[in-house]
Amino acid sequence: MGDSAKWVFSILAIALTFIGFVPYMVSIVRGKTRPHVFSWVIWGITTSIIFFAQLEADGGIGAWPIGVSGGITIIVALLAYLNRGDNSITRADWLFLLTALASLPLWYVTQDPTTAVVILTTVDMIGFGPTFRKAYYFPREENAVFFSMFAVRNFFALLALESYSLATMLFPLAVSVACTSLLILLLVRRQQLSLSQ
Repeated sequence: MGDSAKWVFSILAIALTFIGFVPYMVSIVRGKTRPHVFSWVIWGITTSIIFFAQLEADGGIGAWPIGVSGGITIIVALLAYLNRGDNSITRADWLFLLTALASLPLWYVTQDPTTAVVILTTVDMIGFGPTFRKAYYFPREENAVFFSMFAVRNFFALLALESYSLATMLFPLAVSVACTSLLILLLVRRQQLSLSQ
């Protein structure tokens, strides 16, 4: 695939990041969406660190959508906190956060971005736990369009990568699968709740 195509996929992924996040953030401010604050804190940290690991692993312009997403994710966590999102924090949530932060010294010691990406992707996937739990019980408090858009966004980010390796591919692939799974859960639970009313 040529460089121009990779630029197009990277720009599409970044555009989808903004298209997905802006309405999601507006929905948080209006009180229609109440995301789990700690999930977003974990995702913001892991996504930002993975961006730098992807750059080191020669992900090139394909890493930029992840970097943009990391910055915006931290803003979402702040908005969720300020607008009284789901602030329930468990011991497991703290464990996930500390594990994410522990990836930095491990990356430094091993000098291998793949180690950091595997640890952070695992933590990021575990960080979906509180959101999956909340989505099961309160499926109308999450935005299904948002998560479907991010499944597609991560597919474009994969296509935009300049170098394919475990370090560059694992995170966007895992996030795409997780977003798709969460979308299915939201749709199924909304249907179940509609039928039971």
